[in-house]
Amino acid sequence: MSLDGTPRHSAVLDLIRRPYFWGIIAIALLLLINTLKDPGYLAVSYNETTGSLVGNVIDILRAAAPIAMISVGMCLVIATAGIDLSVGSLMAVSGAIAMEFLSSAGSSLGAAAGALALALLLGGALGAVNAVLVSVVGLQPFISTLVMMLAGRGLAKVITGGQNTAASNESFRWLANGYVLGVPVVFVLAVLIVIAVGLLVRRSALGLMIEAIGMDPKAARLAGVNRRGLLFAVYIASGLLAAVGGVFATASVMTVDVSNTGYQLEMDAILAVVIGGTSLAGGKFNITGAAIGALLIATLDKTVVFLGISSSATPAFKAIVIIALCLLQSQRVRDLFRARRSQPVGPRSETPKEAVSA
Repeated sequence: MSLDGTPRHSAVLDLIRRPYFWGIIAIALLLLINTLKDPGYLAVSYNETTGSLVGNVIDILRAAAPIAMISVGMCLVIATAGIDLSVGSLMAVSGAIAMEFLSSAGSSLGAAAGALALALLLGGALGAVNAVLVSVVGLQPFISTLVMMLAGRGLAKVITGGQNTAASNESFRWLANGYVLGVPVVFVLAVLIVIAVGLLVRRSALGLMIEAIGMDPKAARLAGVNRRGLLFAVYIASGLLAAVGGVFATASVMTVDVSNTGYQLEMDAILAVVIGGTSLAGGKFNITGAAIGALLIATLDKTVVFLGISSSATPAFKAIVIIALCLLQSQRVRDLFRARRSQPVGPRSETPKEAVSA
């Protein structure tokens, strides 16, 4: 029996049934594979000069932060039966305006705060444009955000004049390269944001209303749920979180690459959301699962590099891992294996009726 009086095996089964459980298993397996190649792969040391923890695990945590940001925003949008294909481009736009501002504003703390505010403001504004196209104009979310994906990358090039813009500001760089008690600031901030969003949607009626409009918009409207207002909220939140991810990505190198910053990360975000158990059909979402999915994607990316897999074969390798994980999550596949295990093994025993006739 557990401390709360529930059977221990029941608690274990409940954990196994959670989709993100298999994401955790996949992360552990990838780390095990890397450890078999290099026994010191998981070693973490303390650098007294910089006051930071150093190791492959720390690098994974740092890389997972921007993916987690866009995954959480994507999770909320998908819960409404929508999609946001523009998050990668919004990362580039936000990073572009931040770098352009810092390149002329100097290296003061105020300049860093101004760059961060501009990035968040632009990300939220472009998220609001997505919301207008979806909830007011009535376009399909796929089409609306696809248009923004193309327009956003173009806007980033307009802001920077088509050039990769670099800047120098230690306060801004600290957001991505600094440490708190040896742990990367970028990871600490990502965890705090994930927790804040999770508490907001699960400790209030907001999460239920988001799931309601994704499950049955007509029934939600009859129940008095403001669908248009919620769509504005989730798309703006997705834009803001994409902007945060863009700040994390550009602050680490203090340069924005308008062609590659955030490139195809919308696909990683969708994969992370699915791995975490959010239904692409809408009506169900899991913030914790999306964050674990982001950590899995970061671990998978680092594993590909560590194992020396060719860049041309990287997509296939990632696809194999993701497909295997999705199969493990499938209830139908698990029922099939359970049914095979329950079948009797060995020669069929003689029934009483057969014995009598003999």
